[in-house]
Amino acid sequence: MDKQPLLEIHQLDASYGPVQVLFNLDIEVQPGEITAIIGPNGAGKSTVIKAVMNLVDTNAGSIIFNDREITGFATHKITELGIGYVPQGRIVFENMSVEENLEMGAFPMKNRVKRKKAVEAVFLQFPRLKERHKQLAGRLSGGEQQMLAIGRALMLNPTLVMLDEPSLGLSPKYVDIIFKHLLTLKAAGHTLLIVEQNATRALEVSDCGYALELGRNRYTGTGKDLLDNPDVRKMYLGGNNQQQ
Repeated sequence: MDKQPLLEIHQLDASYGPVQVLFNLDIEVQPGEITAIIGPNGAGKSTVIKAVMNLVDTNAGSIIFNDREITGFATHKITELGIGYVPQGRIVFENMSVEENLEMGAFPMKNRVKRKKAVEAVFLQFPRLKERHKQLAGRLSGGEQQMLAIGRALMLNPTLVMLDEPSLGLSPKYVDIIFKHLLTLKAAGHTLLIVEQNATRALEVSDCGYALELGRNRYTGTGKDLLDNPDVRKMYLGGNNQQQ
């Protein structure tokens, strides 16, 4: 029997004002899996997860999370229902400490004991953040800031974590570290939806992948199937699968 998708996007049209970006898009995210969305700049990758968070206009279609339609819900309500969002760009509060940044991710959580336990859970996932817990976020390296951004999204223990370009601008060392953490999050029971310009790395860790072109699905399959597809390699992976 097929599993019920945790997130279902059906025939979605989305736009930035008068400019339509997504066209009749269908995406499913299965529970406990990593799903990757790849594509060139302008393909609409980031718009997909912004549409889920109601940060862009959705003109047609539906978004269903955990068997509940959430199309048009307020962003804070979507977060409360169990979706964590890590925006592109390692957005942190630079003049606040690492620990204070994490606590901002649990702002709706009024119980201080629960907030403290949530911080400790993030520190278990990212020991580097525990080492830096008193340091100002603005003084962290780019990779550490990305860990912090992910950790903040984990504070409410979301069922689904969506990450927009998690490896963008990072050194090769931290790209490796971040992707290892994504696998660890999956092993801990989180479902992940990642938008990623580093298509090869994204597909290597993904159970399922979607390759977009101009706001439409071009290819869909398992991560391995897309890596092995010669057309995908040519169009999205620079002509080869680049596997080590």
